[in-house]
Amino acid sequence: MPQLSSTLLVVDDDDTNRNLLARLFKAKGFTVSMASSGAEALEHVRAGRTDLVLLDMNMPGMTGFDVLKQIRTTHTPGALPVVMVTGFGESHDLVQALELGANDYVTKPIDFPVVLARIKTQLARQQAERALKESEERYALAVRGANDGIWDWKFDTNEGYFSPRWRAVLGYDEQALLTSLSSWYDRVHPNDLGPLKAALEEHLVGSTTHFEYEHRVQSSPDSYRWVLARAVAVRNADGQAVRVAGSLTDITEGKVADALTGLPNRVLLMDRLGRLIEHAKRHPAFQVVVMFLDLDRFKVINDSLGHHAGDEMLVQAARRLDGCLRSTDTVARIAADRTTRDDLMTGSTLGRMGGDEFVVVLGGLRQAEGAPKVADRLHGAFSQGFRVKGHEVFVSLSIGIAASTDGDTTPDDLLREADTAMYRAKGLGPSRTEIYSPDMRTEARVRLQNDTDLRHALGRNEFELWYQPIVSLESGKVNTVEALLRWRHPTRGFVSTQQFIATAESTGLIIPVGYWVLERACVDLRRWEVVDPRSSEVFVGVNLSAKQLVVPDLVSRVEEIVDQAGVRPGRIEFELTESSVMVDPELAQRQLEALKRKGFRLSIDDFGTGHSSLSYVHRFPVDRIKVDRSFLLRARTEHETDVVMRAIIDLGMQLGLEVVAEGVETDVELAKLQAIGCKLGQGYLFAPPRASDSVPPLFRGPVQAAFRELLHPMAVEKS
Repeated sequence: MPQLSSTLLVVDDDDTNRNLLARLFKAKGFTVSMASSGAEALEHVRAGRTDLVLLDMNMPGMTGFDVLKQIRTTHTPGALPVVMVTGFGESHDLVQALELGANDYVTKPIDFPVVLARIKTQLARQQAERALKESEERYALAVRGANDGIWDWKFDTNEGYFSPRWRAVLGYDEQALLTSLSSWYDRVHPNDLGPLKAALEEHLVGSTTHFEYEHRVQSSPDSYRWVLARAVAVRNADGQAVRVAGSLTDITEGKVADALTGLPNRVLLMDRLGRLIEHAKRHPAFQVVVMFLDLDRFKVINDSLGHHAGDEMLVQAARRLDGCLRSTDTVARIAADRTTRDDLMTGSTLGRMGGDEFVVVLGGLRQAEGAPKVADRLHGAFSQGFRVKGHEVFVSLSIGIAASTDGDTTPDDLLREADTAMYRAKGLGPSRTEIYSPDMRTEARVRLQNDTDLRHALGRNEFELWYQPIVSLESGKVNTVEALLRWRHPTRGFVSTQQFIATAESTGLIIPVGYWVLERACVDLRRWEVVDPRSSEVFVGVNLSAKQLVVPDLVSRVEEIVDQAGVRPGRIEFELTESSVMVDPELAQRQLEALKRKGFRLSIDDFGTGHSSLSYVHRFPVDRIKVDRSFLLRARTEHETDVVMRAIIDLGMQLGLEVVAEGVETDVELAKLQAIGCKLGQGYLFAPPRASDSVPPLFRGPVQAAFRELLHPMAVEKS
């Protein structure tokens, strides 16, 4: 039905007829305009406020025929219906009016119900045509906006329609004569043609409700693009397909480019890697190398700052990695479709595999020799921090390298080997590079088993706490005992800490395990107080991982654990590695300050192995730093060792920090540390890590003597 707000123009030179019709139409809800002459009627039409014209055929001056001719020069019958009013028996004039474009007619004297019905019919048709036109325009705009190619094929006439965009995607000239579906099939990649035809045939016979298939098409003599074809068949009464129509969408960018970083994704990387390997098979001197990169501690950024910050971090990391590749390298980009075959066979390709994993593919002569140098450049690019969402954060790279060695190597083999080497690097600590060797495959299987076993270890009470003392280098008395996690596997015995801590970190299991360590340390501390009251003067050091540091309720949770155990917070010293606090220094500072306000002690472990310096660490409210033994061993001479340690001790004292020398193993080292003023030490010279029950004897007096008497046969692992 027409809308009642439609505007009618009543044209009649007779005032009585015109006014009577106007009143009747208004009573039916129409808006009515009136004209007493043809010229006045055309003025109303030109004003654009008319939906239908009720036009008297016989008027003096400009007749109804003249008005109708003028209207049809600017308005089609569908756009502006005209209903003629004619006298009875004027059939010749009526035929002429219909030929000139009149939509309908009524005769005088006018029967109002009849004219009302005819006007409503014309208005309904007008609105239907308008809706159809709007729908067609909307569809055309949507297709143009989506940049899709349209195709339509009729089986009865074997005729098809292919839109200009369809032709462009497949590399055809707009004037090319396309007469069959072979115009499409001729452009399909040979490996995709069979499956494409099979998928379309399944739809045509009715096995699927719609057709949809991704495949490659040749857009130029030396390049292919990825497209997504969609279609739906039109069927006759017998269910047979008589026509099929659909779209063709260019999905190359989404198919081969990472949406976040713009780098080549896994699809493009594997394609390039496959071509390089095929080239290497024909040219024995040519080498293909894959470098698998993973961002160390990236999950900490996601957990602490959110996934938007993580995405920003990945974009910055991608740019920094890309910048490491020299200007002579060929870096794949989706826009770079016109690289030559020689270009594709040399240089490097940087791509993102997903998450925080990136891959560099190198192809050329002696690439295996140059890969470690490329890795050094990549590591160097991450020595500086990143600015993410207003926070300064530090991440490093773990890099695995694998090189093609024979003609049987496949892309999947090379990628898996590089991934295996990367996990070896990650397990050895941050910012490491490892080159694949066959024995790593065995290690990978062990790591998988460790992951499975580790998930059951906490529930099966397989974890133990052992302790190693930190002693006064003046009196030999115990100052602190550091809690060290041990895993006693039911069949494998003690599992190396290096083998399971990294797994616990990567799986997030370190968080519940960390809370268990604190609970157990508090229980042991209370038990030692009963055995030997002298233990009440000793601190217990508990390691805090980077993963725990970003947990929002960390402070309240550890406060609850300590309170329930009846232990003063001041007896607990949380030890953090230098690298863990440098992942997000701002967040670390807030968490550490909150712990400090609750009364806990804080210590930076392994000082000298991370990104920071003593002048940077003073930002954190720590009580002591522990200087890693490897830092001391890097000194070139004994004199240099003395100078470096003395400088650290002096600066620590100026900043109000205690300094602990880790890894003290000989009387000579002890004497040197005492001579330069170091107050605290930890190492095998005093005592190795030991089980909880053998800790109380350490409180009786100088630990060095106790060590000689109480050396535990199972304490085989250094702190």
